[in-house]
Amino acid sequence: MARHPKLARIFGPGLITGAADDDPSGIATYSQAGAAYGFGQLWTIILCLPLMIAVQEACARIGAATSQGLVKVIGRLYSKQVLFVVVGLVVIANIINIGADFAAVGASLNLLIPLPIPVLSTIFMVIVLSLEIFIGYHTYAKFLKILALSLISYVVVALMVTTNWIEVIKATFIPQLQWSSAYWYVIVAILGTTISPYMFFWQTAEEVEEQNYSQQHNKSVRGISEIRQDTSIGMSISQIGSWFMIITAAVVLHENGVNNIGTAADAAKALEPLVEGFPHAGTLAKLLFALGVIGMGLLGIPVLAGSVAYAVSDAFGWREGLDYKLKQAKQFYGVIIFSTVMGWFITVIGIDPIKSLVFAAVINGLVAVPLIFLIAKISKNTAVMGALAGKKLSRIFLNIAFIVMFVCALMLVGTTLFS
Repeated sequence: MARHPKLARIFGPGLITGAADDDPSGIATYSQAGAAYGFGQLWTIILCLPLMIAVQEACARIGAATSQGLVKVIGRLYSKQVLFVVVGLVVIANIINIGADFAAVGASLNLLIPLPIPVLSTIFMVIVLSLEIFIGYHTYAKFLKILALSLISYVVVALMVTTNWIEVIKATFIPQLQWSSAYWYVIVAILGTTISPYMFFWQTAEEVEEQNYSQQHNKSVRGISEIRQDTSIGMSISQIGSWFMIITAAVVLHENGVNNIGTAADAAKALEPLVEGFPHAGTLAKLLFALGVIGMGLLGIPVLAGSVAYAVSDAFGWREGLDYKLKQAKQFYGVIIFSTVMGWFITVIGIDPIKSLVFAAVINGLVAVPLIFLIAKISKNTAVMGALAGKKLSRIFLNIAFIVMFVCALMLVGTTLFS
């Protein structure tokens, strides 16, 4: 890949994975957090960022060290029962997430194009599948990197609507905790949509794709410093976008008495009558927010479906990879098609979008707990990782990530049972 400039070489799976983390499910979850609790959950962004970087960096190292996907590595080290439980949980969570994303994108498109949401969702599904199946990975990866720019729309909207930056900074660094199941449900949803299992599988697999491409074309393989830069920058961009989403929802929705939203598109629609400052500000803010949802859907849905395909293909030993043509990896692309169509079907049958979005995020939060435990074990295993085995700092943050996710899951269970 020497023909690429240095920045293009650094920006790879980490940037794409980080941006995909702010998919429509994430947008809805962050918007719901801002609508329900104002600035009260901004502190979760500071909590999540170092843990997110630690987990994703470990996944990238596993891919680079083993040249295998995460499921294949788990299958080498643990029993088939553990392997199939992991794959099953990821498949269920991702399909629910894909369905919720289609609903959010369809609703956002409906704000711009006066067609029924199911029709728009169907057209969008065909576009997404065509892009993922018929374009070569490295062409497609460039497209995904461009879509990461969609996150800028949330920065612009937040800057348009926010004036009380002192309160924003205070809430970002000083946690505001509540003892209620609703509060911890959203916290687990934020953690689940931020430190999300599909990201683990995607980044590991794409690091292998990058490595294989470099070897096939006699290019130098990315070093560990480039992988870490890519991961740190990608996750930081993701969390900056998430921070601005919560701020926008807090200012525009919560402060105007709107505490619940139906979809990410509802957040966009609510901006129009409430934004003040200059003529047509509300319309512009709505447009930017909606376009952000659509752009992140184009990025997030293929990543969700792709991570399912990598996990299932690893489990059954099928040929896998977006560099292969459809005829060369039929099972792999079959899983992509199946998971995407099943997600679309969830939208068509009319399941409540916001409930499925936040529920998917909560499921991700619960599923992430055992996965992070396994990633931490593999990451420090010198027999598997060789020179890329995790050092002390990596081990500390992976352990903290596991403890935080586990404690928050317990808090959700505890407040649900005893509040």
